[in-house]
Amino acid sequence: MPYVLTVDQRGSRRSRDLVEDALSTLKQLVHEPLLPFERTAGDEFQGVLAQANAVVDAALLLVRLDAWSIGIGAGPVDEPLPASTRSARGPAFVSARAALDAAKQRPQHLAVVGTNDRGRDADAVLTLLAAVISRRSPAGWAAVDLVEAGHTFGEAAGILGISRQAVGQRLAVALWQQERDTRPVTTRLLDEAAA
Repeated sequence: MPYVLTVDQRGSRRSRDLVEDALSTLKQLVHEPLLPFERTAGDEFQGVLAQANAVVDAALLLVRLDAWSIGIGAGPVDEPLPASTRSARGPAFVSARAALDAAKQRPQHLAVVGTNDRGRDADAVLTLLAAVISRRSPAGWAAVDLVEAGHTFGEAAGILGISRQAVGQRLAVALWQQERDTRPVTTRLLDEAAA
């Protein structure tokens, strides 16, 4: 089942338009979307993804950027798919809009609406991951980014100019292992929410 992400820039009247930057970043992260992310109106954009793990990656990246409200709709879309996301329709788009409205009222600025009770479960777990991501310090991100890029703790320590133990401490405070352990659960719940 597809997933629709409807994303709206927060505080856009007080800052510059960030949509094109976000679209460029997401294009590098998300390969082979069903329909690419594109601006739909003003400071809002949408995309349609086929894989739940790509949804988790995209949502958490947007949470990290700290400028977006993110609504995720899990469920069917009308077929055949048009060439443009702006022209697409279906229940997942309606769910994504409802999720975006909910996200705008939440501290983590993220919400999931699915086709069944698993949507609430996916919403709860992904919101928890968003809370972890949003509280991560720059020092924590530096360690996470290096380890996620494939560096060993020792290599990360050398790059950061700190001890190997300090890298481990930064990762522990950043809840990196808990995030890694929770991502597959979130992916599975999103799959079930779209069923």
